[in-house]
Amino acid sequence: MAVPLFNLAPDLSVSRLCLGTMTFGEQNSMSESFRLLDHAFDAGINFFDSAEMYPVPQRADTQGRSEEHLGRWVRDRKIPRDRVVLATKVSGPSGQMTWIRDGPKCLDAWNISEAIDNSLLRLRTDYIDLFQIHWSDRFCIFNRYVPMFGKFEYDPTHQYSAITVEEQLEALGRAVSSGKIRYVGLSNETPYGVMKFLHVAKRVPSYPKVVSVQNCYSLLCRTFDSGMAECCHHERISLLAYSPLAMGILSGKYFLPDGGPLDARLNLFKGRYSEGESRYNLSNSIVTAAVMGYLKIADKYGLCPVALAIAFVLRHPLVASAIFGATKRWQLQEVLDACSVELSPEIVAEINQIHANYPNPCP
Repeated sequence: MAVPLFNLAPDLSVSRLCLGTMTFGEQNSMSESFRLLDHAFDAGINFFDSAEMYPVPQRADTQGRSEEHLGRWVRDRKIPRDRVVLATKVSGPSGQMTWIRDGPKCLDAWNISEAIDNSLLRLRTDYIDLFQIHWSDRFCIFNRYVPMFGKFEYDPTHQYSAITVEEQLEALGRAVSSGKIRYVGLSNETPYGVMKFLHVAKRVPSYPKVVSVQNCYSLLCRTFDSGMAECCHHERISLLAYSPLAMGILSGKYFLPDGGPLDARLNLFKGRYSEGESRYNLSNSIVTAAVMGYLKIADKYGLCPVALAIAFVLRHPLVASAIFGATKRWQLQEVLDACSVELSPEIVAEINQIHANYPNPCP
């Protein structure tokens, strides 16, 4: 069964599964990346997501490799450019990744333009189909404060002056007009952020309208439904759901007697991947209880845990595509197989009961 398509925007049809590339260049070599990309493309996946900061955990000497692997694959395999949808992201201010434009310190027009040009070079392409703002801020005085990456309560004392949305949209609009990018998306955003970008874009014809938001969504994180869903529904913004397997936790591998494979990400990078370890805390009893509940549902109905998790995300009416990662071909195949799984009302009811008992343990 080929992966079905979704019309994300005019003349932009994306597969409902999107292969994320943030392991390419760290956990996956160039040849391994190519084999995964080959298998995904042959199965009907045309949508590939990257970011200028990838791979993770982020390091100066590997930064940009994920985009490079993806670009090399398209070129070396001689794949017609219009047969793939390439998405990537500009890093917001972090104060940590000093090797990316000295931080970056802010998300102003210069940083956006530099990111676009550098991504084009690494991807070896003339245009990017979907260019996304990776995050708005990480408690940086130069940009808008947004709670994210496991933090979901807004603290007004952390708000400072910001680079205006007008400046960001003007830079993105110039890139659209020049043909460097086709569409614009947001990531790790809030309802206020989405509506602000839409409101400003409506005032100026040359400003591009946001077509998608890439936020976390999974059995363990349904915070999108609290406020973002209403905004996206009425404004016709599609959700690109990242981490549908909760960084592999929902596969059940970390709950095996041996703690899972040594090369599994949370084992391999233990102590080196703060964002992942803080959000997906394996020592949290509530996380464990929720995961075990979902694993029991999968077992009861004869489903692979991966299939249960992916099918749950894909059944959401606002989800255009689920962005997943895989380091091995068999992992990729498990996700592909989930496309043919439909969850019965009984299964959904049991899922919702677990969610009611343990709501959003990995926000």
